[in-house]
Amino acid sequence: MQGCSTNKPSLYSWGNYEQLIYQNYANPGKISPEEQVLKLEADSQIAKSKNKALPPGFHAQIGVLYFQTGKLDQARQAFITEEELFPESKQFMDRLIAKTKNRGAL
Repeated sequence: MQGCSTNKPSLYSWGNYEQLIYQNYANPGKISPEEQVLKLEADSQIAKSKNKALPPGFHAQIGVLYFQTGKLDQARQAFITEEELFPESKQFMDRLIAKTKNRGAL
């Protein structure tokens, strides 16, 4: 006999994303931007290998981390990707993209 199941597979591959966001707010500076980038890049590769999408905000977050580590071209590309995947983020991503061109602070 089958009942209602709530075990639907997630639309997204979350990896370490939520945990890293929480850690950034709960314990700022505990995990370096470089370490976070490595974890998120690994999560991205895992998601690709499983043909799963990354969640909203993922590319924006890794873009901010790229920016913090001085990788402005990678930051810009991450912001563009976020904007393409989630058009509702366009206005905010456009501001961040401009910051990468002006080398301003986020």
